[in-house]
Amino acid sequence: MVDIKWKQRKRIWCGLPWTFTVYSLSEDRLFIDSGVFTKRQDEVRLYRVLDVSLKRSLGQRIFGMGTIHICSSDKTMKDFDLINIKNSKDVKEMISEYVETQREKKRVVSREYMTEDHDDETDLF
Repeated sequence: MVDIKWKQRKRIWCGLPWTFTVYSLSEDRLFIDSGVFTKRQDEVRLYRVLDVSLKRSLGQRIFGMGTIHICSSDKTMKDFDLINIKNSKDVKEMISEYVETQREKKRVVSREYMTEDHDDETDLF
């Protein structure tokens, strides 16, 4: 049995939960359930999440929502969005905290690579 920490239905443009997509979060996984006749459940292990960001359009801000963009190293999910989430700032922070907890627990280290274009040091030779 999975202990769900957060669960919310994807909302339409005006904030009403009239869709067939449900997002849920446990301590170690993020689930996306979708479909009416053919049900599908995708999941990503939180230690595989590389980055979490938040985007809020004017319409989303008016209705108190936002879209959370998640970059992951998962083979099937890759990068995906949690669309029209109520209290999106709080949810993003919750996801980030669980991601960090799982990465520490699994001892996962991500390495960031920098190219010469992004290097702040000046080459003196």
